Amino acid sequence: MGDPLLNADRDTASYTAPNTGPDAGPDTGPDTGPDAGRTRAAVLGYVEALNAHDADAIAARVSEDFVNEHTSAMGRNVTGRAGYRANLTVFLADFADLRYDVEDLVVEDDRAALAYLMSFRPAAPGAGKVRVRGVFRFRVGPDGLIAHRVDYWDSGEVRRQLDPPA
Repeated sequence: MGDPLLNADRDTASYTAPNTGPDAGPDTGPDTGPDAGRTRAAVLGYVEALNAHDADAIAARVSEDFVNEHTSAMGRNVTGRAGYRANLTVFLADFADLRYDVEDLVVEDDRAALAYLMSFRPAAPGAGKVRVRGVFRFRVGPDGLIAHRVDYWDSGEVRRQLDPPA
């Protein structure tokens, strides 16, 4: 049986991420390094802004020379706060009801790794909810702004959910 997101015949529509209820926080280990508290606050504030669908608040949490890197074929890399902000309007419109549920957060000094369950409803009429697991890697600058984000998610899984077999 195992984790339904790890099985080829999984039913992601019925999947509930562990530890994401209203009273549950993310699974975490101890933060390490002198800048860990600042890094944790920056990362969690960024995710909170994403979940609020507020493009200006999201962009305000990244540095002027922010690097947004995607490993997924469907993702788009962008450098700079202004370019990132411009992309956010389209992204938030295409991914209605976007939500990132934090499954795990590990912080070491100015770096963090955050495992998430992303869910959204595509803007296309009649489209069902899509859920996919992924991981963000962050580097936070001394100003408390996110300087670099690498996003790992399976675009094949997203395509599978968008175009289920007949």
